[in-house]
Amino acid sequence: MINKKRKRSAPPGPCRSHGPRPATAPAPPPSPEPTRPAWTGMGLRAAPSSAAAAAAEVEQRRRPGLCPPPLELLLLLLFSLGLLHAGDCQQPAQCRIQKCTTDFVSLTSHLNSAVDGFDSEFCKALRAYAGCTQRTSKACRGNLVYHSAVLGISDLMSQRNCSKDGPTSSTNPEVTHDPCNYHSHAGAREHRRGDQNPPSYLFCGLFGDPHLRTFKDHFQTCKVEGAWPLIDNNYLSVQVTNVPVVPGSSATATNKITIIFKAHHECTDQKVYQAVTDDLPAAFVDGTTSGGDSDAKSLRIVERESGHYVEMHARYIGTTVFVRQVGRYLTLAIRMPEDLAMSYEESQDLQLCVNGCPLSERIDDGQGQVSAILGHSLPRTSLVQAWPGYTLETANTQCHEKMPVKDIYFQSCVFDLLTTGDANFTAAAHSALEDVEALHPRKERWHIFPSSGNGTPGGGSDLSVSLGLTCLILIVFL
Repeated sequence: MINKKRKRSAPPGPCRSHGPRPATAPAPPPSPEPTRPAWTGMGLRAAPSSAAAAAAEVEQRRRPGLCPPPLELLLLLLFSLGLLHAGDCQQPAQCRIQKCTTDFVSLTSHLNSAVDGFDSEFCKALRAYAGCTQRTSKACRGNLVYHSAVLGISDLMSQRNCSKDGPTSSTNPEVTHDPCNYHSHAGAREHRRGDQNPPSYLFCGLFGDPHLRTFKDHFQTCKVEGAWPLIDNNYLSVQVTNVPVVPGSSATATNKITIIFKAHHECTDQKVYQAVTDDLPAAFVDGTTSGGDSDAKSLRIVERESGHYVEMHARYIGTTVFVRQVGRYLTLAIRMPEDLAMSYEESQDLQLCVNGCPLSERIDDGQGQVSAILGHSLPRTSLVQAWPGYTLETANTQCHEKMPVKDIYFQSCVFDLLTTGDANFTAAAHSALEDVEALHPRKERWHIFPSSGNGTPGGGSDLSVSLGLTCLILIVFL
């Protein structure tokens, strides 16, 4: 007895074709054996019998065209179905894809893509996620969330250049963690406390003649001739030496930087780095380029531009240091976890990055507001080309080409050109701003404007700023 032909509707979805149906082919006789579903997962077909395959082929011609779901949809399904609506999936009890996804989120929730070691830790978590899905693959063979997870893992591993083989993250960071990776044991502490907030980081920078940005985002222009400590805590010491730039001027610039990474348990012995003008090495004083276990690389130097730009990455204290030579002088930028940066004794309170320059060494109001010196009386002596080659207008034009935002870095550039006549200070201010964008943890604080120390634009006119710069330069040359 022949069954009547049933009309099968196309599945719903945004990819269903809305055009006219193609001509239908005569339906084949029904298969004596029950047909198995064509889809068992995301893109995986069951192995049908020959009769079922023929029926499926004819049926496919009758149905509107389907397009595969995009990656974004699969990832959305992964997290929305797997995490938010796991109870609606009616998964078999033995399918543990929900647990795999929850563990992955737990392992990566504290990671920050802006800090060193992110890629390594993220790849470890991905490999752990992939291993978990493999262990539950048999039980989850027909599960949509499982196949979405597999596809998402593959794509993320490609994006991050993760190898399939390598170390994996432990789902119990309290038991096993890398003691020479600050982000790893910081995450373990957060896990124990139930704290989901990542550790906070601080930024400090020094450039020009010289301009200082402290850990509190205060911006100062200082004299500080001679050797001064930028940082001096229980983990790191940074000392800079400044020399006069122009005879008869109180403006100085940095020509020597000494950095001491203090010994830290099994992670590294004490390492000293020293750079002077025209000698920016890509190694520590002892000739090595790393500290501790060479495989773990808990401390390493990376040369970005020979003789001009090096980076130091101290994974064991979550710290990154950039050192550059621009023209005849050096610049420095550093990012460090707040809890480590503030770990120092009372005797170590003279740190420019922590407390700024001493009042006697400042040549502005302490927050970059050079226009505030308008209250000072103008000297009677005239300026006889103390800064040859630049006027206020030409200095503004040159700095504006590199820094279209007229923030404190732009103003520092103008000041440096007028006080030194050295065009290299334009590049120094520009690279200092680039270092802020690379290392400062809060984007809304990248720019500091002359009329405020908290990053809010000021309402003063360009004329006031220009007059303020002129007065500041007069004071510098007194």
